[in-house]
Amino acid sequence: MQEVDEKARTAKEAARKLATVGTTVKNNALRAMSEALGDTRTAILDANARDLATAADKGVPVHMRDRLTLNEKRIAAMQEGLHQLIALPDPVGIVMGGWRRPNGLQINKVRVPLGVLGIIYESRPNVTVDAASLCLKAGNAVVLRGGSEAIHSNIALTNIIAQAAESAGVPEGTIALIENTDRAAARHLMTLNRYIDCLIPRGGAALIETVVKNATVPVIETGAGNCHIYVDASGNSDMAESILLNAKTQRPSVCNAAETLLVHRDHAGIHFARWISALQENGVEVRGCPRTLSVTHDYLHSQSGFRPITPATEEDYFTEFNDLIIAVKIVDSVDEAITHINHYGTRHSEAIITEDYAAAQKFTDEVDAAAVYVNASTRFTDGYEFGFGAEIGISNQKLHARGPMGLEELTTYKYIVRGEGQKR
Repeated sequence: MQEVDEKARTAKEAARKLATVGTTVKNNALRAMSEALGDTRTAILDANARDLATAADKGVPVHMRDRLTLNEKRIAAMQEGLHQLIALPDPVGIVMGGWRRPNGLQINKVRVPLGVLGIIYESRPNVTVDAASLCLKAGNAVVLRGGSEAIHSNIALTNIIAQAAESAGVPEGTIALIENTDRAAARHLMTLNRYIDCLIPRGGAALIETVVKNATVPVIETGAGNCHIYVDASGNSDMAESILLNAKTQRPSVCNAAETLLVHRDHAGIHFARWISALQENGVEVRGCPRTLSVTHDYLHSQSGFRPITPATEEDYFTEFNDLIIAVKIVDSVDEAITHINHYGTRHSEAIITEDYAAAQKFTDEVDAAAVYVNASTRFTDGYEFGFGAEIGISNQKLHARGPMGLEELTTYKYIVRGEGQKR
């Protein structure tokens, strides 16, 4: 575990220096990183092609290979993300509050970097750039540990952006990647409390569970998204279909895609059957409760391209499919929908389609999730869509951050107390 120890130790030293680096240097580093990505795109795409070839040889499904893929458009998107980050205010040094005590002490609450962040993630090589740039702007050093499936892409990207940042005046070791893909290396990183201040896992439920169970370093849970669309009795049928298709099919492999459709029994008729048919026409495998199978049976058999609905299991309602699969259940009330969501969901993003103000208010009050939507797709749970710029992930927990985690969520605070010789 020598590599892990050395890079974490170096990151700790870099973090102390980086905490005093001004906004201008950090923005210049981000600008240099963007330029370097453009100048070296051929090398990046060559490295990515090696990862894609390995994935294809291993039989990785096409939709999962999409998460792994880099192309000209995605490199340009990473560059644009860096420029958007430059335009955002630097959170470090902001005075969050200040007051003077009766004894004359002046107390200020000031935002400061967390220190060293460990990011453990899967598949998506763009996370390498997103995570490194966010940590840098917030004044943190970062130790990255990506998945083995993207190792060549991650090495290329890390070398490029780290060198660019250092050329702009950022301390050496601020951005590091653990190149050892053995799981033991990741587990070792999870226990380096003396160097790592916070761990953020980005990936599926299995990865997050592994980190939470094995880490001694404080963890912010992100990513697992068993998201629901609930169509209430008063919900507009056309709106429901449009939002459902967007939430499920636009990009099924992401954490804010819908995984379960709940439908009030008053909609359990021709409109409901039409939604199921529309899902199937878009390549979605539907797994339904017994009432769903019964209601849709006659209608679906009359449709061209009919595919049988698979009976849903208990496990299906717990599952984040990350695929063109959806679980469906008919419920008797908004209360039953809320109970279902709070039991099976991952506290990520949940939506209600309704024209009933009271039902909407009840849903937003009682559903336990980081983002709760009324008449909108869950696909909006994203740092850019919320106006935060880039984000490190979506936090499902309540301490210390929740929802899309931007720059402020990558900082903490300290109290600076000024006196004139006061003693207690």
